[in-house]
Amino acid sequence: MSSLERPANIKFSVLLEKSPSETLEMLKKAYGNDAMKKTAMYEWHKRFRKGRTNIEDDPRTGRPSSSTADENVERVREIVREDRRINH
Repeated sequence: MSSLERPANIKFSVLLEKSPSETLEMLKKAYGNDAMKKTAMYEWHKRFRKGRTNIEDDPRTGRPSSSTADENVERVREIVREDRRINH
């Protein structure tokens, strides 16, 4: 199940006026062990019931990932060019 598929399914369930428990049961039946956890599903259900339309996760606080920043990628390329014996 893709990361956007989960909230999309919950949003659809809310539009059909299914309760959180009905939604959880449908997700468990459809996805088994890959179903979203109960607390996360209830939170998404509440958000959509209150009018949320976006199915993407909200940005998270904290330090941004810098491993793929352009300057870091370029630095790694330079290091590899200098010493071709370095493996990834």
